[in-house]
Amino acid sequence: MKRRSLLAAVAAFAMSAAAAFAADDKPAIVFDIGGKFDKSFNESMYNGSEKFKAETGTAYGEFEIANEAQREQAIRNFADQGYSPIIAAGFAQASALEKVAKEYPDLKFAIVDMVVDLPNVQSIVFNEHEGSYLVGILAAMASKSGKVGFVGGMDIPLIRKFACGYAQGVKAAKADATIFQNMTGDTGAAWNDPVKGGEITKGQMAQGADVIYAAAGATGLGVLQAAADGGALSIGVDANQNYLHPGKVLTSMLKRVDVAVYNVMKAGKEGTFKPGILALGLKEDGVGYAMDEHNASLVTDEMKAAAEKAKADIIAGTIKVHDYTADNTCPVQ
Repeated sequence: MKRRSLLAAVAAFAMSAAAAFAADDKPAIVFDIGGKFDKSFNESMYNGSEKFKAETGTAYGEFEIANEAQREQAIRNFADQGYSPIIAAGFAQASALEKVAKEYPDLKFAIVDMVVDLPNVQSIVFNEHEGSYLVGILAAMASKSGKVGFVGGMDIPLIRKFACGYAQGVKAAKADATIFQNMTGDTGAAWNDPVKGGEITKGQMAQGADVIYAAAGATGLGVLQAAADGGALSIGVDANQNYLHPGKVLTSMLKRVDVAVYNVMKAGKEGTFKPGILALGLKEDGVGYAMDEHNASLVTDEMKAAAEKAKADIIAGTIKVHDYTADNTCPVQ
């Protein structure tokens, strides 16, 4: 009996070791609340993962967070199985990733939208204020009422960074423009409440806003829908959302998290992964604005020329867009 138990234990250990070995150097991604098909931040990360899988033939682990308690559990589960690099979506996973990364120093980790200062972690951040400045210019030039809106998700400095960059672009194009700003909430639920996003949008339209920028994850889907229904233009975020309401989405502020995720996974496979902070802005093509067949009729040559000039000036340093997260202030409202 003891011999059988010993053999069973050895077999179980061998299976466990084989599973860990099989997962070694296979990447994993932990999506945050809102799900991988939120048509925004998470889905952009998913698209980057899928591109990596299609090009390399390497499968990746994935998990969609349903509640906050699952963040550390999911990251730890992948680490236990030897996945590397393990990529966490969003600032809210920082503490969980930091804790697990410390316990698994031989594995590689990455996080988007937050800095975790550890020798085995790559922290990827974006200059969202630069891309938001460009769509602010387009919003001001497209507006007929001279009133535009912004609907954010969770009220945190990162989303205020979007709002501030947008406001600066609006005012640069039309100094006397009025900007309405509202956040959806102060908990994680603010990312996944399209009904409330729609209600806020209707309120801004009632005050005269005819172009409204959403930076709110899945909540933004309600913003885009309400704007389309109410005769206003909207601006999408993170992924290209122009196709959701063709001819009614002015543009989308692109945040290339898909490229960032793809690069992390590829670097992990090729052995070129580098820890530290990676900041991606207009210069690095990390942010921008979307143009395609769905919004071509909405953006005039004059509007595009203004946005492109601002882009060149920002890259050259002639225009300096204030970063709200630097001091939690915004020079314009």
